[in-house]
Amino acid sequence: MSGPKNLVTADGYLAASQSLAGGVCGAYRVNWATGQPLVVVRGDGPYVVDLQGRRLIDFSMSMGCMVLGHADPAIKAAVIHVMEDGLAAAYENPYAATLAAELCAVIPSLERVRFTLSGTEATTYAVRVARAYTGRAKVVKFEGHYHGYSDALAWSVRPPLDQAGPADSPRVYAESQGMPPGAAADVIVLPWNDAGALAATLAREGERIAAVIMEPVNYNAGTILPRPGYLGAVRELTRRHGVVLIFDEVISGFRMCLGGAQQHYGVHADLITMAKSLGGGTPLAAFGGRADIMAVVSPSGPAAHSGTYAGHMIPMAAGLAFLDRVREPRFYPELLGLCDHFYRGLREIFERRGFKATLQHLGARFSINFGLAEEVWNYREAAFVDLELAKRFYVGCVERGVYFHSSRHHGLSIAHERPVLDRALEVIDHVVGRLA
Repeated sequence: MSGPKNLVTADGYLAASQSLAGGVCGAYRVNWATGQPLVVVRGDGPYVVDLQGRRLIDFSMSMGCMVLGHADPAIKAAVIHVMEDGLAAAYENPYAATLAAELCAVIPSLERVRFTLSGTEATTYAVRVARAYTGRAKVVKFEGHYHGYSDALAWSVRPPLDQAGPADSPRVYAESQGMPPGAAADVIVLPWNDAGALAATLAREGERIAAVIMEPVNYNAGTILPRPGYLGAVRELTRRHGVVLIFDEVISGFRMCLGGAQQHYGVHADLITMAKSLGGGTPLAAFGGRADIMAVVSPSGPAAHSGTYAGHMIPMAAGLAFLDRVREPRFYPELLGLCDHFYRGLREIFERRGFKATLQHLGARFSINFGLAEEVWNYREAAFVDLELAKRFYVGCVERGVYFHSSRHHGLSIAHERPVLDRALEVIDHVVGRLA
């Protein structure tokens, strides 16, 4: 079999757009700072190699999938082993039941789990399960929180401030054309980190609300952490009103500890979603939670879930290999030590250079909020980031061999050893020096 054709023109514009809609397989892969996607031919530990042969230190890490680094040997070995047995799909396999049991053993609140292929699917099914369990229709989500592009949840992720409505009572803003207007009637958007706003909403409409869904750490709007006590307050309010609490741990899962944000903050949701890092680079996502709630999932209950590739052998085996790695006693101390080293270096550069930016982070994922002098606590505060400064920073780094996607969050892996991080800090120091 011949290799893929090079469909990228010399100026970087994807000639592939003549057959591939928009020239990409996902719109978010276009880096708005550079004006094009990064076309990668190989990943190796903390590096990616593009079509021009450039070897870049990667701080996107497949939008957060690669906590182990690219091409981790354990993941590769697991995938190769499964391929040798044939790629039968749409049958049950022993890997899935084993992975489910191991996840239930290490993830707080997880008593039953189902596998799917993407974070969008996982959050879509979690909302369906909550609606089937409660018999209610409405869903509360938070401004700036991203849960995929389903019609149920693609609302008010990045609303323009002139269309977002009042800060204390945001307008429901559609993130895509083609969504049924009627779907907005079942969505309530609230400001995050405001327990009073949630309490008032639940007091007024709690009997019609099936679920409250959130990123327990709002990485997608700038790594915005929950205020002290906020998650506990949300947990108590939802329990009081019989509302299903869903933590979307697609990004936060396995990011700072084995049990994700639930373990880190000591607050347990009713349902959770997982994806990204769990598959070690293979398409794997999951939703699950309390056994009584998950009992509504078909075939034992009325909430339909199925899929030809759900629980496919390759991601199941990769997920097992991933868990084996992150359960090693030294894994998180080593990973968090690397993170601390890098974050200290970034802060030192920003302070020494007089560069106006705040660094917000938790575990192996972080955000640089350009142009902001203080930590942000919600979407409205984060929306004032200086995009022009961000663009110049990202382009300067890419030109010198350090890749940042224009996403609001970036990340490290266990493969980002100190010499790699020190080289990246040298580049960042140079770029920041020019910008400052």
